[in-house]
Amino acid sequence: MIRHIIVLLLTAIALIFTNETFADNYPDQHHVFLIEDLISRIESQSGVKLSDDGTCLKLADSVTYGYVILNPDTAEYPFNRGLPSWNGTAPDDNCSFLVQMRFPDDEGWSPWLTVGFWKAYIWASYGSTGYDGGYIDYDYVKLYQYQNRWQFKVHLARYTLDDPSPTIHKLSFYMSDTSTTKSMDYTALLNDNPEKIFISTDFLYQYDIDDEIGGSICSPTSVSMALISYDIAVDPLQFARDTRDPHYGIFGIWPRVVQNASEYGLNGAVTRYRSWSAAREVLAEGGRIVISVGPPLYAGHLMMLAGFTSEGIPIVHDPAKKDGYAKVYDKNDLAVSWFSKGGIAYTFFPVDDATSIERADILSGKLPESYQLSQNYPNPFNQTTTIPFTIPQQTDVKIAIYDVRGRMIEILYEQTTHAGSHTIVWNAENLASGNYFIVFSTSNFHKVMKAILVR
Repeated sequence: MIRHIIVLLLTAIALIFTNETFADNYPDQHHVFLIEDLISRIESQSGVKLSDDGTCLKLADSVTYGYVILNPDTAEYPFNRGLPSWNGTAPDDNCSFLVQMRFPDDEGWSPWLTVGFWKAYIWASYGSTGYDGGYIDYDYVKLYQYQNRWQFKVHLARYTLDDPSPTIHKLSFYMSDTSTTKSMDYTALLNDNPEKIFISTDFLYQYDIDDEIGGSICSPTSVSMALISYDIAVDPLQFARDTRDPHYGIFGIWPRVVQNASEYGLNGAVTRYRSWSAAREVLAEGGRIVISVGPPLYAGHLMMLAGFTSEGIPIVHDPAKKDGYAKVYDKNDLAVSWFSKGGIAYTFFPVDDATSIERADILSGKLPESYQLSQNYPNPFNQTTTIPFTIPQQTDVKIAIYDVRGRMIEILYEQTTHAGSHTIVWNAENLASGNYFIVFSTSNFHKVMKAILVR
């Protein structure tokens, strides 16, 4: 009897810690990998090379297929939802790239899960979209258990050597916790009154773009308005047609729309917002936001966030309404429609803008307040360990490893780094057991952390 009670208690505890309604609210986290990050994180690759101008990864001249696998990455906090997206190119329908991810499971790693592709569907098989620990809901990573690790794999292909190569220069993964969404304070949102701002554009009514597909293209139509607001020429109908996912047969796949905007010169990602003020800051920095909303306003819809009135009321350009230009909805209704879906949005900046989407302070609404080198984990470690650090502004960062005699063993990392939280992995496979020191340096900050290698 006692044994049965103990088993029931352990089962209940296990359910508490594996159920997606976990009680803690973990912070949102955004990891962005630009071309220099992609190169430095390659675990293995075949048939892929750096472009001659150093701006992207592409197929080697002699192959029609290649792939690249990045080193596993670790989040500071657990997550059970994820929004992947990417920026690259596919010059025509004879080439394409496909993005996969995997997550830890009882066997070590899940199978590779396909989270999307661009542009044409030239693949013999789409690949898996689910496993025992979760699944890809079209474009949305949904995990049954909290995780803090993941890994990217990108496939590149073309039909013949005469066809152009697809390219990729950025991967993005925005992680979050469903409990954070469920616990949103709508009274606080109602009292969040950002200063006045307005983004003008040429208004597009989605039903006027095409009689046949007009009812299905709110997402590409809203992004077309964002492009026009930057004075970027775009044919809304062609943009919508290119956005259509030929595998699922729909126009609203989030990373696909972001990727299409990348072809027009925008730096974009699928992101989240948790306050009006955070969104307003992005607009003030020159960014553009397209929000994904649900009830009570729509069953599912996207529209461009245009700004705020002098009273702090949100303004949108709603492509589903003939009078949708500078539309003002009830603030609480719009808050529930957007934030109850998790505040999901596309965020864009021009590629050549000095302010970029990679700035963690813009996307989270706050800037890290100080420099920090956190303890590596695991510690002690056997071969590899993760080193987290945070910087409040863009600066040159150097991380080096020293032994107990003060001799520098290795420079792990040395480059200009954007503000936010970062992690790097130290592989000490060629070193003997013992104590080592991680030395973190910037122009105005220096810290040493002890690490223990055990064989």
